[in-house]
Amino acid sequence: MSNLHRSCHDLVTHSKVWATLLILAVVPVIPSYSQPIFCGARHDIGKIGLVRSDYPEFGGSNYYQYPIIDCITGSKILTGSCLYQKNPWVTYLDYGFAWVGGVVRGDTLVSSYVLRPYPGYTITGDFAEFHPNEYPYGHIEHRSTLDPTSPEFKGAISEQDFISVSTDTIPQGVTIAPDYFHFRPHIPMGLEIENRSYAWSLGYAEDFVIFNWLVRNIGDEYIHDAYVGIEMRVAVGDFFVADPINEVGLDQSDEFCGFLSKVKSAQGCEFLDTIPIMWSADNDGDPVGGVFVNRPTFDPSRGKNGEYVVSCRHVSALELISAPVDLTAGNTVSYNWWLTYPFTDNDFGPRHKENYRDFHTDGGLGVPYGDINQYYIMHNGEIDYDPAFTPYIGPNDLKWMYPSQSFARDIGDGTYLTQLLSVGPFDIPPGGEVPIVFAFVMGENFQTKPNNLANISSGNVDQYYANLDFSDLIKNAQWARWIYDNPGIDTDSDGYKGEFRVCAFDSVLDADSNWIATAAETTWYKGDGVPDWKAALPPPTPKMWVTPTFKGIHIRFNGQESETTKDIFTHLNDFEGYRVYISRDDRVQSYSLLATYDIENYDKYIWNEQKQPDPGWDLLDFPMTMQEIRCKYAFNCTDTLFDPLRYRSSQPFQLPNFPESLFYWVKHEWNVSEFGVTSDIKKRFPGARDPTKVPADSLTPNDYTDDGYLKFFEYEYTIENILPTVPYYVSVTAFDFGWPKSNLEPLETSITLNAQQVYPNLIDSAFGGDNKQVVVYPNPYRIDQKYRSRGYEGLGEEDRSNERLRRIHFANLPPKCVIRIFSLDGDLIREIHHDKDPSDPTSSNEEWGLASRNGLAVVSGLYYWVVESDDGTTQMGKLAIIL
Repeated sequence: MSNLHRSCHDLVTHSKVWATLLILAVVPVIPSYSQPIFCGARHDIGKIGLVRSDYPEFGGSNYYQYPIIDCITGSKILTGSCLYQKNPWVTYLDYGFAWVGGVVRGDTLVSSYVLRPYPGYTITGDFAEFHPNEYPYGHIEHRSTLDPTSPEFKGAISEQDFISVSTDTIPQGVTIAPDYFHFRPHIPMGLEIENRSYAWSLGYAEDFVIFNWLVRNIGDEYIHDAYVGIEMRVAVGDFFVADPINEVGLDQSDEFCGFLSKVKSAQGCEFLDTIPIMWSADNDGDPVGGVFVNRPTFDPSRGKNGEYVVSCRHVSALELISAPVDLTAGNTVSYNWWLTYPFTDNDFGPRHKENYRDFHTDGGLGVPYGDINQYYIMHNGEIDYDPAFTPYIGPNDLKWMYPSQSFARDIGDGTYLTQLLSVGPFDIPPGGEVPIVFAFVMGENFQTKPNNLANISSGNVDQYYANLDFSDLIKNAQWARWIYDNPGIDTDSDGYKGEFRVCAFDSVLDADSNWIATAAETTWYKGDGVPDWKAALPPPTPKMWVTPTFKGIHIRFNGQESETTKDIFTHLNDFEGYRVYISRDDRVQSYSLLATYDIENYDKYIWNEQKQPDPGWDLLDFPMTMQEIRCKYAFNCTDTLFDPLRYRSSQPFQLPNFPESLFYWVKHEWNVSEFGVTSDIKKRFPGARDPTKVPADSLTPNDYTDDGYLKFFEYEYTIENILPTVPYYVSVTAFDFGWPKSNLEPLETSITLNAQQVYPNLIDSAFGGDNKQVVVYPNPYRIDQKYRSRGYEGLGEEDRSNERLRRIHFANLPPKCVIRIFSLDGDLIREIHHDKDPSDPTSSNEEWGLASRNGLAVVSGLYYWVVESDDGTTQMGKLAIIL
């Protein structure tokens, strides 16, 4: 008999007295300890607003009476475990929590939440068996890829990383709970879970949060046959139950949930993807008056006096992405659900007849109380049917236990449920670690018919499911998997890139009666199994050089990498164009667009009669060039009379001999595609050869600039007639054309990534020669001129006082020099060492903050300044300060 079976058998057959003595013997002595800190954070950078704490959990913030303190800001996290699309009135989750079970020293143990006791029993102590570390270690660490200069950038995976650590070993509130016919306290397994979660703002990645739970054995005992489960309590509904101002509640009594294993691929062509997903949603989306509403709307049909209702038509799900077992095998993943608030007469969850197990001596099939039952349900290998089918499981069903008919119909109509997705088995040796990667995913417009619930009432469950739209959920789940493991990328350089599919759009019979594809698309859909943790990115930022000119700025940039780097997902060269920006300070929101260039191409919209909830136009293909359009749809490739913009949604193009094929085209971007003509961006070398169209070994020195860059990718742009007495920030970005079929919008590089500060030159004579005349401004410096309010000082520094922002500028300086300011008495007030690379666009400028060498603010008066260059040349002048 195995250790697992023997331990289960022993706990069932031993007497209560012996079991109690045995348990008391292994309960550790509880030492004194500091209070672990409990706090949280909300992922809110995308469409999804998902709360998580420093426990191995997510959600748990649905009620005002249980506020969570933000670990990072110290403020209270507002109600709503999972808000979606910035809608503050609806939540799509109660909470999710980790279960970890295994066999330790022959005993079957599970660490998780302690489940709610059945009537007649009480739980003493804490409900959680995992706790964050003691303060100050029990905190959530924040990282982000948004700002490379920020301390949070180091080690960041996403735009919003949250990382925390918790263990099952902290003896906080030892819990006494029912455990298969008797009570025993929580027995630690010696586990540590590092809870890492990642979120993005990019359109294709804004509907999910990816979790990476690193489960570690920090004890000295081997953990055999381990399983990890993710419990998710279903709670979908609005907070406005009766009165949107005075009463806050949560309608959570009409939920549905279910499991998806094989789904139609978001890439189409009738491909199927194997994805373990458990989903949950409101049973009808809460329509009001036959329509879905996004704000609190009074519905007189709800209850005696009516209720304020907000529709909740979307779907939430948990997608299992990676674990140390094969997720496609038939016995590694279990999906179970049960009634969340059971009583002795309706404690229910689906169960195979051959796996019947009484969870607490009175016929209970639902809530698995205690370690033995929790472990049992994690490793039972069952995939439960969806709750909507509960009323249709008959007494003679060959597979499933017969549900009591007293509550089967209530479950089938929707109720408050708990789900568990489990994976295993695997062993965790002392010091070992296993990663469990999953995503919490949202899908838009899941409920498509406001009256769909009537199909459940009439027994037409299949039609009810036919009216549910899983497509957005499946597409978002696909992107979560692809970010974790990029398809078609050989990450570990072993020659394996993953798996691809070929979708044939047209074919012909050859002489041997074999179908030969004449039009096909090859798409990578699976990675090489080695984590990448890379989101789709825009083309690389172009290299940029900035030179000040007289009252202007000259920008040179080289886009070789921008134009030749392939997208990591489409494996296409998806470069679309450039944009030039200018700003007076370095804040992203301050930049203004000066010029743009984008390739001439067109988006093709296709009529889709099967589109949900109503027929409509779809944008599926990549942008097409004019040449591609004419070759495919005109009489021939040189048919210049064929203009795709003649067609529109009200007057589409109809493919000859295919009346159901309707298209129209629109410009992709603005088609500002002629350098120096439609775009103010110019080619530096208009006659340069395109190196991508000639053999690499045929390139000559004439194809390169003096500093070694290919001339073909060289561009320039000049900004003229701007103030020469203030600094500017300029930037050049690159952007791509996206991937409409996979909901990937065009991506642009960060404006601040290659931004440079520059001062336009003050006088035209400063261009030539070495005898530049140093200029000081403003001179006199007058406090009554209100430089800050006029935009000359303190831009982007609103939190600093006026005294700390005052500046006198020195312009036309040599790159290396010493600036000294003296009083009229000859006392040295301040010495500034100016040392910059001559190529730095700010090399001829320096600032003095009107502070002495002792850090004190100077007073009104007349001062001398002296500039001494490296060669001993000096310039002198006077400046006045009036404060």
